[in-house]
Amino acid sequence: MRLVVDPVERPLTGELVIPNSKYHAHRALMLASLAAGRSRIVGLTHAQHVRSTIEVLRGLGTLIDIDGDTFVVEGGPYRPLSTTLSVGSSGSTLYFMTGLCALADRPVTLVGQRYLMRRPVQALLTALSQMGIGVASNGGRPPLTIESGRPRGGRVRIAGTLSQWISGLLMIAPFATEATVIEVDGLLNERPYIDLTLAMMERFGLEVEAAADRRRFLVPPGQRPRPATVRLPPDIGSAAFGLAIAALHPCELVLRGLTGANGLGDHPEIAFLDIVRAMGLPMRQEPDNRGVRVRYDGSRLRAVSVDCRETPDILPILTTLAAFAEGETVISNIGHVRLKESDRVAAMLQLNDMGGRLRVDDSRLLVRGVERLRGADLSSFNDHRVLMSLAIAATRAAGRSRFTYPNAYRISYPEFLNAMNGIGARMECTS
Repeated sequence: MRLVVDPVERPLTGELVIPNSKYHAHRALMLASLAAGRSRIVGLTHAQHVRSTIEVLRGLGTLIDIDGDTFVVEGGPYRPLSTTLSVGSSGSTLYFMTGLCALADRPVTLVGQRYLMRRPVQALLTALSQMGIGVASNGGRPPLTIESGRPRGGRVRIAGTLSQWISGLLMIAPFATEATVIEVDGLLNERPYIDLTLAMMERFGLEVEAAADRRRFLVPPGQRPRPATVRLPPDIGSAAFGLAIAALHPCELVLRGLTGANGLGDHPEIAFLDIVRAMGLPMRQEPDNRGVRVRYDGSRLRAVSVDCRETPDILPILTTLAAFAEGETVISNIGHVRLKESDRVAAMLQLNDMGGRLRVDDSRLLVRGVERLRGADLSSFNDHRVLMSLAIAATRAAGRSRFTYPNAYRISYPEFLNAMNGIGARMECTS
């Protein structure tokens, strides 16, 4: 199977409905599962990674139903229905739930898809051990078997490489028997994702004293989360693909749901909106405040300089935009982007096979824009963001392009294919 993409030959028109934020959904569902009583998470998401979180929580005995556009969660103690639970391909589910599974009334083993089983997690396991949580692993990699029992707490040190490690510690720390101090070593990456975790914990009544630089956290022991109602905002990470295709072609599009009135301020990728504006894409709020309109003549974008330390997930789609921008785009602090579902830096260097001009200089990705790419057969590495970013690039290539693992987009944006074709793109999964 391949995802086949043909070039766009006429202006794009129509509407894109932006799905709800998976980042908020993961955290809200997990915290709701621990809050005794009923919580409501308003705004469904069909992303496979969120479905993996739901399946793990259900496997731990949490009741999660759907009422209209709302997840209804009956929180309480974890009483596993099975001792082996799959996180699928979701790194967030793995990193967040490893510590939380210690709250189950018996040991639990977390497994997942093959490539996820190769991810090194020893830094997280060492920190959890410092808190008094026992986890057996396969040489610092999954599968992971988590012992049952509340954490002790105490002083914990963790590298600032991945925010998911820090978020995983923050979410289990309130359940410790003693106060927990979490200290971050080295450079701190992905701070907006940590801020989102702290904000969601506060919504469920959990207290964390966080230093302004987010390098030290004090978490009081013996806390009990309260049920809450949370409305999921639109997902900027998904909207980025609609904005990107709009920036590469003449268009008149409306992105429904993309509005500040829906609480975009705490979305960890909100910086992407400023970046694409700086590159030259015009956006204006619809009069009904229910969306953003993009009317664009397809002019070449402007090159920019972007630090990816805080928002690594935007690198693939930013690289696609930079591949066509006039001048040289500099994307710095890219090291931790190589630790995601794939080495996303190496994956996006495949644009060179389409006629792009990309090179890596130490911790920077340098992209000199060209007028047009050419079609090619490339790998998506089964990485949803890589697949969608390369597919958007292919809409402005001369000739047909084909990509492996054509269904990877379902991981985070199941509506992607229908949404793109609905505005005039030509994408199809074929054998």
